[in-house]
Amino acid sequence: MNISDRPFRSVLYVPGSRERALDKARELRVDAVIMDLEDAVAPDRKSRARELVVDTLNAGGYGNRTIIVRVNGLDTRWGPDDVAAMENAGADAVLLPKVESAANVDEVAETVNSIDLWAMIETPSGVIHASEIAAHPRLKGFILGTNDLARCLNSRPRPDRTPLLASLQFALLAARAHHVICVDGVYNAFRDEEGLRAECVQGRDMGYDGKTLIHPAQVAIANEVFAPTAEEVSLAKRRIEAFETAEASGEGVAVVDGSIVENLHVETDRALLARAETISALENAK
Repeated sequence: MNISDRPFRSVLYVPGSRERALDKARELRVDAVIMDLEDAVAPDRKSRARELVVDTLNAGGYGNRTIIVRVNGLDTRWGPDDVAAMENAGADAVLLPKVESAANVDEVAETVNSIDLWAMIETPSGVIHASEIAAHPRLKGFILGTNDLARCLNSRPRPDRTPLLASLQFALLAARAHHVICVDGVYNAFRDEEGLRAECVQGRDMGYDGKTLIHPAQVAIANEVFAPTAEEVSLAKRRIEAFETAEASGEGVAVVDGSIVENLHVETDRALLARAETISALENAK
């Protein structure tokens, strides 16, 4: 399956230095795993973490989960070796930290030819240049780094994320304009299920593809919130059927539950059904 057709409801960060966590991720019902060589790994363990991630990728066993490796920046002493190690390691994508321009993607694209490139959007410059970054021909996905972004903005945390909404929306607009996957930032209070659900609902309603996670306990809620509900699937089927019946009668619109249904609604409904079918197939295969 092409990476752009896969779901990204739940995208779990796993420290690249923690062998047990990397192994456990093979059994989690998560859509994607980010093997992290950057923030989650102490400086004195980064070289060993790189070796461990490469060995883990070579061992495989992750089934249909998308595997992304977040490397250190090329401006660090570990970044160039991280990037070079990923060329034939078996990951689906390389995630570049603190991307602020298309030139940052170019630097890695020159070294990595065989796999997709994703970008962390986590600085004011990254947000401002999000459209330019998303337009890069090798770029396939955005991950929002909301913790770093909040720090750069000197904003205060709020449950409604009001200080970050403009940045979240601008990055999403850029991603959608260039058909790039866009995954929301993490929710730090991993034991707060109610808060996580609320933030997932907010991201879903904005249009994000899924949520990055910091703990396996968050996976189930993200998977649930970012998947079509049974009610949505039922309504989509009824609207498609009603529109096709109306169209066969020479009408351009239908009415379902008191609302007009036009072709644009049917396109959305068909995409929802396709997404539900893909999720079901992948869940059954895990």
